[in-house]
Amino acid sequence: MKFIDEAHIEVIAGDGGNGIVSFRREKFIPKGGPDGGDGGRGGSIWATADRNINTLVDFRYQRRYQARNGERGRGSDQYGAAAEDVELRVPVGTQVIDEDSGELLFDLTRHGERVRLAKGGEGGLGNIHFKSSTNRAPKQCTPGTPGEQRRLKLELKVLADVGLLGMPNAGKSTLIAAISNARPKIADYPFTTLHPNLGVVRVGAGKSFVVADIPGLIEGAAEGAGLGIRFLRHLQRTRLLLHLVDMAPVDPGAEPARDARAILKELRKYDPDLAARPRWLVLNKIDMIPPEEREARIADFVKRYRGRGRSAIPVERVFAVSGLTREGCEPLCLAVNEYLESIREPEPAVVDVRFDRDAPAVDDPRFGPRGAALSESAERGNRDIEHAAALPDRGNPDIERASHDSPRADGFGGADERSCADEAGGDIERG
Repeated sequence: MKFIDEAHIEVIAGDGGNGIVSFRREKFIPKGGPDGGDGGRGGSIWATADRNINTLVDFRYQRRYQARNGERGRGSDQYGAAAEDVELRVPVGTQVIDEDSGELLFDLTRHGERVRLAKGGEGGLGNIHFKSSTNRAPKQCTPGTPGEQRRLKLELKVLADVGLLGMPNAGKSTLIAAISNARPKIADYPFTTLHPNLGVVRVGAGKSFVVADIPGLIEGAAEGAGLGIRFLRHLQRTRLLLHLVDMAPVDPGAEPARDARAILKELRKYDPDLAARPRWLVLNKIDMIPPEEREARIADFVKRYRGRGRSAIPVERVFAVSGLTREGCEPLCLAVNEYLESIREPEPAVVDVRFDRDAPAVDDPRFGPRGAALSESAERGNRDIEHAAALPDRGNPDIERASHDSPRADGFGGADERSCADEAGGDIERG
C-alpha cells in the first residue's frame, strides 16, 4: 500500500432540522392547541485513531465528507429524526490542523481516541415550546442551526522511541532489519527507502522499543535536494536519535565526518529543537574495515567530526556496529533500552479514593469544598442533638409521668398498661 503522510480534506456537518407550526385537529376538537415538534440534530463528523491503519492514502481519493441534515419536526408532538454521524478512521499519530488558521486542533496519539471534527447543527423548536396562558395558539417556531464546515489538513507523524538518521546508503534499513522484525527494501543504490519504516526491537522479557527508519538526507535537503526534509517530521516524536555514518563509503572522495556534519546542519535548518535532542553516533559497516585499523579510523572520525573552537560539536556516545554481520548491535540495543528506561516517566499509581483515608477531599464547585461541607454538616448535626437534649418535653404530661415508672420485663408497653390499671382500680375503690 502506498504510504501517504499528508492529506487535505473538507468536512461539512449536517444542519439541524427546522421546527414547525402545527395544531391538533380532531373530530369535535377544532381547537386542540399546538403540537408542532422540534427538528432533528444534524450529523457530526468524527475521527478515530486506529492502530491497524498506517497511511492516509484513503483521504487522497475522497477529500469531501458531508453528514446528512436532521429531519424537520412533525405534527402530533413528533420530533424530527437525528441524522447519523460520519466516522473517519485515521492512523495513530495523526495531527488535525485547521487550514484557514493553521491551528493544531487535535493530536491523536492513542488507539481508539475519538474527536469531533465538525459539529452538527441543533434542531429548531416547534410551536409547542411557545404556548403560554396568554398565547394558546402560538405561530412561532425556530429554524435549525447550520452545521460546522472546515477545511482540514491531516499530518501523520509516526510514533517511535528512536529515530535513525543518516545519508543515503548509510545502512539504516540494514540495521533496522538486523535488530527488529521489520523487512524494509534493501539495495545498493541511493534512496532505496522512500517512506518511513517502523520496527519493534525486543531486548528481553517485556522490554522493547520502536525504531523509525526514514529516507536518507543529503546536503542541501532543506532547499529540496534529494527527497527534501519533509520526512523529518516523523522524528519529532522520538526521544533519541541514532545518527548512522557509513565508515566504508564506496566513493573514494567521500569524507564520513564532513557528511555527518552536513546532516546535522540540515537538521538544524529544519528544527533546532530536533537538532538539540539526544543524538548518538552509530558508525556502521565496520566489518569492511580491517580489525587492526578500526580503533584508529574511529578516533580519527570522532576528532574530525567534533571540530574545534566555537563550531565544536558535542559527542555524547559512539557505537561501532555492522548491520550486515550484526556485530555490536546487541550492546547498542541494550544501551538504547537502558537510556529509554531512565527517562521514562513512572506511571501514577491508581488508588481508589473511596478507601484511601489519606486522599485529599474532592472539591465540587457546585457544593463547595467536600471536606468543609462534611465537617459543617457534622457540626450542625451535633448542635441539633445538643439543642434537642436541652429542650424540655412539652408533650403529653401523662406520658411524661409514665416514663418514670419501671417498664415491663419484656420492654413492651409496661408503663401505659400500668397507668390504665391504676386509674381503673381507683375508680372501683371509690365506688
